[in-house]
Amino acid sequence: MVVGRRSAPDLIRLARGQNGVIEGAQLRAAGLTRSAIRARARRGRLVRVFSDIYVVGDPKLMPLALPTAALLSIGRDAVLSHRSAATVWGLADPDPEAIDVTVVARHPRPRRGVRLHRVTRLHPDDIARRSNLRLTSVARTAIDFAAQATSSELYHAFGEARAKHRLTDRALNASLDRLPPNHPGVAIVRSMLKAGDTYDRSKAERIMRTLCRQAQLPQPRVNRLLHGFLVDFLWPDAKLIVEVDGHGTHGTRQAFENDRRRDQVHVAAGYVVIRVTWEQLQNESLAVLARLAQALARRAA
Repeated sequence: MVVGRRSAPDLIRLARGQNGVIEGAQLRAAGLTRSAIRARARRGRLVRVFSDIYVVGDPKLMPLALPTAALLSIGRDAVLSHRSAATVWGLADPDPEAIDVTVVARHPRPRRGVRLHRVTRLHPDDIARRSNLRLTSVARTAIDFAAQATSSELYHAFGEARAKHRLTDRALNASLDRLPPNHPGVAIVRSMLKAGDTYDRSKAERIMRTLCRQAQLPQPRVNRLLHGFLVDFLWPDAKLIVEVDGHGTHGTRQAFENDRRRDQVHVAAGYVVIRVTWEQLQNESLAVLARLAQALARRAA
């Protein structure tokens, strides 16, 4: 049996509503046989990405297709979370190697390219919908992401969330209170809030650009991806990087390890990395400027 003329447009609409993804069960319910599905896959009209889960077209051209496929593969109660949720919220760059999915009170089998996070419960207020996806709320995403991110990435994420008016302290505190104290992101975010240190990305950029303009120094590129990492300020000709660290995550082991790992990658590629604190950038800007000018002059020599 083949798909009837009435069901074909319905399937197209269904796939569009699922970010280009369709389940084998949905195809069969519409009248496609298993052999017909396989034939379409051989011709490239369907691309199998997980067991019995297909993308209608090229997944590389549809950034939400693989996250959607992962959720459909795992089950209707699964939610996109951590870095993957932060990507959908526009707060972070994706991990090309893995999709983060949280599941509640069960242990689905592992899937290639999916990083599973298991929790005993997930409060309804910590779940949202965006771009036809079930994912963690902005507040819960920020807390989960804090355990994965470098300090620079985390402060960038908070800066983006603040600038887009998607994150409030009230929502953040409510989500923190619902989590167990041993959650790896809780201590980091509480420390940030206690220090009043959630990093205003746009303000940091304004300060740096003003300093460079006043001192007649080259303007940096801001929030650029380099060697797979987001850097705060980059002078590519001088191979110089300035990263802004906040007090809240500076002392955590996870942030320490992540920051040193990325610094090693940059240094191995011939770059110099200068780390300044958010407080120094705001309150000791002349000292920061002097070090920056010295570094640029030395790199140009």
